[in-house]
Amino acid sequence: MINIIARPTILHYCSLYPAGKSALEEWYYEFKLQTFSNFNELKLVYRNASIIGGNRVIFNIKGNDFRLIININFATQSAYVLWFGTHAEYDKVDAKTVKFKR
Repeated sequence: MINIIARPTILHYCSLYPAGKSALEEWYYEFKLQTFSNFNELKLVYRNASIIGGNRVIFNIKGNDFRLIININFATQSAYVLWFGTHAEYDKVDAKTVKFKR
């Protein structure tokens, strides 16, 4: 199982984006039950995920209404959320460098 570090981050984004809350929570509960050895295994389960440098993965949430950027460490089976927002907001950030801000 993957340890998604800092559940409060998920809750923070759920409160900021009520329209995406159910879909984000669904991703969270589904993703934490997974085990992946590498990006190829992740892509077999999440075909629409985009893999970018620095161990970052982008997921489409709620169809394509929202985007989620995580950092994943396959060796430790851990991940943390870097950014979540609407598709329009995503177009304004650099997915390779964006950092979590509270």
